[in-house]
Amino acid sequence: MNGINQEDTHRIIERVARESYGRLVAYLSANTRDVASAEDALSNALVAALTAWPRDGVPQNPEAWLLTAARHSFIDQVRHRKVAEASEPTLLLLRENSMEMALSAEFPDERLKLLFVCAHPAIDPATHTPLMLQTVLGLDAVRIAHAFLVSPTTMGQRLVRAKTKIRSGGIQFEVPQERELPQRLDAVLEAIYAAFGIGWDDMAGVDQRGRDLSEEAVWLGRVLLELMPGEAEVRGLLALMLHCEARRRARRGPDGRYIPLSEQDSQQWSMPLIEEAEGHLAEAASRGRTGRFQLEAAIQSVHAERARSGRTEWTAVALFYEQLIRISPTLGTRIGYAAAVAEASGPEAGLTVLDGIDPEDVSVYQPYWAVRAHLLQRLGKTSEAVDAFDRAIGLAEDPAVRQFLIKRRG
Repeated sequence: MNGINQEDTHRIIERVARESYGRLVAYLSANTRDVASAEDALSNALVAALTAWPRDGVPQNPEAWLLTAARHSFIDQVRHRKVAEASEPTLLLLRENSMEMALSAEFPDERLKLLFVCAHPAIDPATHTPLMLQTVLGLDAVRIAHAFLVSPTTMGQRLVRAKTKIRSGGIQFEVPQERELPQRLDAVLEAIYAAFGIGWDDMAGVDQRGRDLSEEAVWLGRVLLELMPGEAEVRGLLALMLHCEARRRARRGPDGRYIPLSEQDSQQWSMPLIEEAEGHLAEAASRGRTGRFQLEAAIQSVHAERARSGRTEWTAVALFYEQLIRISPTLGTRIGYAAAVAEASGPEAGLTVLDGIDPEDVSVYQPYWAVRAHLLQRLGKTSEAVDAFDRAIGLAEDPAVRQFLIKRRG
């Protein structure tokens, strides 16, 4: 593909990297058993593409080009380590697969395997989800750190330690045996949900990066269901994501204006996605093993019912949140519970729930201040409401959400 300028070529490289990073790292890791070196090799391939593609044109199959370049880089890395005897198995694996990789336009997707590798019990559990987000989905340490409310430096150090553990510990790149899957499942579910949440938060209506990440998470949820169809929480997670996806079009107005759930036009929600979500949730409930993701999906199911009945059963939402808090007392869960209680029993009751949260835990947590501002405003406590709105506005990263809050404050 010739006849495009350098700026266009760089945009194509950025898009290919975003869409294919996890798939290519997973494929390289499957054939080399070395995640960190696979990432280094792919980085070198992307740098090479920045030089070669503007000069020679974008190849017909960009993924195949990057994979071949990364494979060559990987071989060079192994040779330069001056441990030929120890590295010979890796070189053989690469050579054995080189012809197949060069000729194939379709690449086997090994991401699910890599998710389970990252959930290996020998790796620090606190690092499981961040490692999956970076290695499988290609997110950088800054983006991951923001989601986990830690500094990029701290997150970067954790990730480096985890990858070193994989390499030095000889952790094999393979899906665990069936009996080992359940002990790693929770970490995999958390990572898929975290990816969906990051993409959902970034999705300002037209942001393709957020859309891609959310869709990737849903796809991984479907693949995981094929692997473990009997696990209720797998179906619960998929139901939760599908319920959220069903409301994608209604989240923003034609002008990009943010629309909160309570004000969305339910006629814009996707009924096929809602029905699919309901089917998964019903099947999960029949297993008799209620878990966090099933409860979160049940909350979204109550909201979805508004498309049929025209109203939201807030008492049911609050009850589901009560159960969820017993399993997962996260900040998000407790604030969601406060909002539901306020709708079911009045703003004073909701504010009481918020007052029970340690102020240090929510000092920079934007949803807390947005809900608090709303409840104070409903109670007519104007001065306090304005202060809370100011905190929420200052912490809001999405410009549309910020404008929504400014309008509400005014």
